[in-house]
Amino acid sequence: MLPLTPSMRLDGRRALITGASRGLGFAAAAALAEAGAEVVLAARGGEQLSEAVELLASAGHKATSLQLDVTDIAAVRKVFDGLGALDILVNSAGIARHTPAADTTLDDFDAVMDVNVRAAYFLAQSAARSMQDRGGSILQISSQMGHTGGIDRAVYCASKHAVEGMTKAMSMEFGRMNIRVNTICPTFIRTPLTESTFADPKMRAWIESKIKLGRVGCVEDIMGAVTFLCSDGAAFITGTHLLVDGGWTAG
Repeated sequence: MLPLTPSMRLDGRRALITGASRGLGFAAAAALAEAGAEVVLAARGGEQLSEAVELLASAGHKATSLQLDVTDIAAVRKVFDGLGALDILVNSAGIARHTPAADTTLDDFDAVMDVNVRAAYFLAQSAARSMQDRGGSILQISSQMGHTGGIDRAVYCASKHAVEGMTKAMSMEFGRMNIRVNTICPTFIRTPLTESTFADPKMRAWIESKIKLGRVGCVEDIMGAVTFLCSDGAAFITGTHLLVDGGWTAG
């Protein structure tokens, strides 16, 4: 019998995407919606979140908005209690505060860890509880910096290495519930939040010298990876990462 490629369509599935009002989060939401999923876009609120949902709806996709501060764990748990059936979580909420390690302040350390680690952990926990009777996919938007080091990025690297570790451990526990847990690890991607980085000619030249494909990333570069890891095409993939780094970490 001829084997059939598993479908990467997501029709009939429901996805929550955090940090979804712009950048990588919005691109992830668009990718899942294009594949047929009903998407719930979560962010702290504001005009950008409404505009993101309107863009998806105008393209014929099922999309709704949800105001959520992912660092408010009580609010996160309350949201999941009332969210209904959920098949996919994509956590794209994250922040970076780059300083030399010798100059890191307690405020910067706590802010990065609060969003990138603590919130990510309890979002995954809440999602797993929601999915335990039906299975699902939990996808953290991590970073290539979860697999390497970077100048002035000790705190950010620490937070993303933590995400990689907890993803492996969670996959071991949640696998028995048919819940897959993975990460996508992008390189530097052009978004509104990274424009200041790319505006520095020396920094941009350094970034481009490290990326083997000879260009910086764009949000579209992560969209196929998101769809794949959330679909039946990745039904036997869990506890691992997909580097979308243009070859940065190859050597």
